Amino acid sequence: MSSNLVLIDTSAWIHALRPNGSPQIREKVRNVLKERMAASTELIILELAGGAKEKHEYEELMDDLLALYQLPADEDVWRLAFDLHFELRRKGVSVPSTDILISAVAIKNKCALLHHDKHFELIARHTSLRLL
Repeated sequence: MSSNLVLIDTSAWIHALRPNGSPQIREKVRNVLKERMAASTELIILELAGGAKEKHEYEELMDDLLALYQLPADEDVWRLAFDLHFELRRKGVSVPSTDILISAVAIKNKCALLHHDKHFELIARHTSLRLL
C-alpha cells in the first residue's frame, strides 16, 4: 500500500497552507489529499507544529495531520538514514539531517515525496528517492 502514498514534506505544506504559496505546489498537495494518498511522519508534524500562531490553529493542524496515513521513523528508517548520510557525504553531498531522515522514511516505505526544497533534488540524484 505504501507505494501509492505520497509523503508531503514541510516545504510543500508551507506553500499549501499560505494564501500566497506556490500555486503549483498548492495544487499538487490538494490533488494528493483529494486522492487520499497523503502521508506524514513525526518529524514533518514536529516542524509544522511550531508554525501555528494560536492554540486553535495548532489543534486544527494537529487534527488534520494526524488524520493522514502515518509513516513512522522506526529503527529501520533511522539505520537507512545513517547509511544515506554516510554515503551522501562520501559523494560530496551535504544536506540537512532532517531532510535525510524524511528521505529515508519515503525510501523505506516506497512512496513518493512531494516537496519544495532543493536538498531533496540532491538526495534523489544519488538514491532511490522518488519525487513528485
